[in-house]
Formats: sequence, C-alpha cells, structure tokens
Amino acid sequence: MGQSIAVTSGKGGVGKSSVCVNLGMVLAEMGKKVCLIDVDLGLKNLDVMLGLENRVLYDLRDAMEGRCPLNKAILRDKRQPNLFLLPACKSVNLQYFQGSDLKLVVQELEKTFDYVLLDTPAGIESGFVHSIACVSKVLLVTNLDITSVQDADRVIGILMKDDITDIQLIVNRMNPKYIEKGITIPLEDALNWLSVDLLGYVFDDENVIRANNRGIPLTLDRHSQVYECFKALALRLTGQPCALPKYKEKKLLQKLFG
Repeated sequence: MGQSIAVTSGKGGVGKSSVCVNLGMVLAEMGKKVCLIDVDLGLKNLDVMLGLENRVLYDLRDAMEGRCPLNKAILRDKRQPNLFLLPACKSVNLQYFQGSDLKLVVQELEKTFDYVLLDTPAGIESGFVHSIACVSKVLLVTNLDITSVQDADRVIGILMKDDITDIQLIVNRMNPKYIEKGITIPLEDALNWLSVDLLGYVFDDENVIRANNRGIPLTLDRHSQVYECFKALALRLTGQPCALPKYKEKKLLQKLFG
C-alpha cells in the first residue's frame, strides 16, 4: 500500500502547489510511482504547472461521482513516466463535495501508487477538511514572513485537534539575504514558533514562476539549486539521510540570463 500525504498551507500564495508538483517530479525520478491529486477545487493549478491542461478530459469530480472510471481521469506526465495527475474540476459546488467519495478515490490510488500527494486548498475551508481526513501525514508549506507563519500555526492547531500529528514543515522561497536584512524571520524562529519537524526548505528563485507558467517544472533542470532542494526533500521524505543544501548566491550573469 502506498502513502497518502496532504500538501497544505495556512494561506494562499506561499507556493504550495509548486512544492507539490516539484516534489512529485523528484520522487518519480527516484523510481517512486506518484499520483498528484488537485483538491484545490475550482483553481486547477497542477495541470497548468505540468503542461497537461489541454489533455484533461475527465477530472476529480467525474471520478468521485462515477461518471468515468478512475483510470480514465488520471493523466500521465510525458517527461516522467512515474508521475501521474488526477486534475481538479474547473468549478464545483462545495455543498455537494463529499469527503467520503474523496477518501474512496485516495484509498483506491494507494493500491497502485507509492505516493499519493493531495494539493489541498489553503486555510481551513471544506476542501482542506476533506483532504486531511484522507491522510495520515501532512507537509505544511510556509514562507518566513510573519503572516505565513501565523497562519501555519493555526493549521497545526486544527490538525492536532483531528489527531494528525505526523506534520513536517517545508519552508518555501527561503532567502538568507532577506533573513540577514530582517525582511523575513530566521528559520530557527519559525521552527521554535511552530514546534514541528523541518523536512527541508526551497531557496527563493524567480525561475520557479517562469517554469510554472511554461508548464515545465524547474526540477527538470538537474543543475538548478531548486532541484537540489527538492532532491533533499524527497530523500528525507523517503527516510534516507540527506543534509540540506547550502545557499549559493547567483552571479550577475546568472541573474541576467537565468
């Protein structure tokens, strides 16, 4: 049986979906069979980030409501044959979204995949509640600004009330220069505040946004610093010891030409 993991955040805009896509890509590269489920209903980010939006015929809602077999709704990434996506529907009335139906889908996928990563809505809306009811582990994505950490703390409280204690933190867009200048808080302060284990971090890189817009995950570039960060995350997630990468400041030509 595979493992289902919710990738969530306390607020929107911290790069949660990007983390889900790139982590899934690297896990798949390591030989793990991975299915991403876009539970961020109505927003549909993952298919765009993977460049699969034009191949979507069926979606999560179709599979949940029995309008198509589950395997017909799942798309395979052409660049990474171990990576699959169950896309979100364009719009949904959350009143009719049943968490029990989602759980059945997740349980079925666990029979086939090593990892099922659920990209949940940010915050505490119903899609988030239904998603965490399907998993035993949560990866909580945050930035190092005060509001992101505060919102992450609120989510931890909700998870604890639901008896979900296997929570690991991923700090996204970490920039040591911003920490030095006091623009963001130190990593150690965030860890002390949240009191959860750190899985790892991803350094700030504007090329991530460009890659997402082009439907080409930046982790496909194995020479990028972002790839090093996600490789460390994937190794640590699978229980393999791995030191977290050190920050390498870009030289001027790299900043100009990416």
